[in-house]
Amino acid sequence: MTHRTPSASNVRKLAWRLNRVMPAWIKRALDGTASAIALVALAPLFAAVAIGIKLEDGGPVLFWQTRVGKHGGTFPFPKFRSMVVNAEARLAQIRKQNQHGETITFKMKHDPRITRVGRILRRFSIDEMPQLWCVFRGDMSLVGPRPALPTEVAKYTLTERRRLDVTPGLTCVWQVSGRSNLAFPIQCKLDVQYIENQSLPLDIKIIAQTVPAVISGKGAY
Repeated sequence: MTHRTPSASNVRKLAWRLNRVMPAWIKRALDGTASAIALVALAPLFAAVAIGIKLEDGGPVLFWQTRVGKHGGTFPFPKFRSMVVNAEARLAQIRKQNQHGETITFKMKHDPRITRVGRILRRFSIDEMPQLWCVFRGDMSLVGPRPALPTEVAKYTLTERRRLDVTPGLTCVWQVSGRSNLAFPIQCKLDVQYIENQSLPLDIKIIAQTVPAVISGKGAY
């Protein structure tokens, strides 16, 4: 029996296929494992936050929205409620104060709709932690462009729609580079750069940078 040694071209083809397929499998495995561990470990914190929100105004603990994910699909998106109960209805009254200007996203540093407990939650991004459930389910990843509202996506240009090419994330490049201080066009540019260069080492780097970014609270509002 003759044993053939794989040619250099076949080895390169195999390496290319692994590079295309394996990272997605590895990323999903890491997402599922890390989110499950985090949900269990953070359960006491979640309970304390729920009590704090209830004691402030008696309203619901979670605020649910519909967000847009990979390839335009939608999914339920939870946050710890950091605003007054009728926050959505009051948005029209303050929209002209948008610090992002006449762009798709709305950001206001001293938003009067934010509660006292909510300011603490936002300062340390605790309000975003329920989204670990979305990561566990597969609707989101640990790292990727932040998921947008359907009303925002409806205004996207073709370039901005590139943000929908991948699974949205809990954290992303622009969240460790200035967060809400960055205008939407810059956020979009950084997201596209991430999509074009994504890799496991890059994801690990962004996750590592997220911790000091959250602690510093820079751009968190």
